[in-house]
Amino acid sequence: MKVAVVVFPGSNCERDCEHVLENVIGASVVRAWHRDHELPKVDCVVLPGGFSYGDYLRAGAVSKISPIMKAVSEFAFSGGPVIGICNGFQVLLECGLLPGAMLRNRSLRFVCKDTFVRCATERTPFTSGLSLGEVLKLPIAHAEGNYYVDAEELRALQDNDQIVFQYTSGDGEANDGANPNGSIFNIAGVCNRAGNVLGMMPHPERAAEDVLGNSGGAALFASIIHTL
Repeated sequence: MKVAVVVFPGSNCERDCEHVLENVIGASVVRAWHRDHELPKVDCVVLPGGFSYGDYLRAGAVSKISPIMKAVSEFAFSGGPVIGICNGFQVLLECGLLPGAMLRNRSLRFVCKDTFVRCATERTPFTSGLSLGEVLKLPIAHAEGNYYVDAEELRALQDNDQIVFQYTSGDGEANDGANPNGSIFNIAGVCNRAGNVLGMMPHPERAAEDVLGNSGGAALFASIIHTL
């Protein structure tokens, strides 16, 4: 399997993603630079975390007009698997590849800590290897992770099985105490209606090896290989 990791000025998790994909999962990785107009021939695209373009205006707002994002959008519309992690999720929202918007954390502070998330659907290429209701321990690191949609869109997400991850307690209960940023309905990740585009705020690439004390995140990357 060949994966493209998109790099913007300010990305800081591209090497983490490359390491997990190559050394843990065994995939082949190529980088796609933000000024590129085409993607190489790949099976999957990853938008990593970081602070693309310094998060000027708002997180992901400038990245959406990068030349590479037209190619990423075309890849996604053709059914290609795309995952955006943290800042990558914010970029997907700004591009309109996913519904909703990101607000500042309700604490108005940058939050960096481990969280628990529950798998709410198995239908995406990235969760096909997980069990419905399975709880993973994954770290977050963001200031704008407060996911928001209006009531009508929230119902649509529920009706179309687009909620992929929810913040929960360790035993899988989605309550306000387990919500680290104020995200509506404790949402930590969503997909498009087709299920091939996933955006999530937690970082699975930072929790994919036993040496780190947590390897649960590797299951998301392994799932895509299983699916393809």
